[in-house]
Amino acid sequence: MTKPNNETPQWFVLRDLKPRIAKRPAYRQLQEEGLEVFTPLKWVVRSSGGRKVREQIPAVADLLFVRDIKRNLDPIIERTATLRYRFPRGGKYLEPMIVPQADMDRFIAAVGNSDAPKFFTPDEITPAMFGRRIRIVGGKLDGYEGSLVTTRGSKVKRLLVELPGLLFVGTEIAPEYIQLIND
Repeated sequence: MTKPNNETPQWFVLRDLKPRIAKRPAYRQLQEEGLEVFTPLKWVVRSSGGRKVREQIPAVADLLFVRDIKRNLDPIIERTATLRYRFPRGGKYLEPMIVPQADMDRFIAAVGNSDAPKFFTPDEITPAMFGRRIRIVGGKLDGYEGSLVTTRGSKVKRLLVELPGLLFVGTEIAPEYIQLIND
């Protein structure tokens, strides 16, 4: 995480305290206000009026990212009772968590690369999940490096990409793009 700069738009990490299935979650509200917002979404099937409905909901219930300057976000957060900044553990008092632009670009691209990305919080990641170190050669994620995640009984190969300290995404990778890195 980096130190806030009041003049350059930055990716602020926010909490949405509304229920996961709220009709108007904070990420939609902020998009309607014209802000650049990213929320990792996943597909779920739920019952609605006796019918099964497939919809996207946030992968992590209270996590969203907004790119703007702090003085523009402060009034929005003040007037929205269910919206809060996230603060890093051990960070400076009242200094909100910020994700560097390069990390967000990398993470957003990894999420967009897969129709069914798998999200993991840092406490869900175990040492056993980290496979061989790989580099992606070709395709949308050309040049990415990370760990290969494989699931027993599945032929799907995934690259594990981290948003430092917040979230991991496992994104599907075609085997022909995988190059093993010898340590």
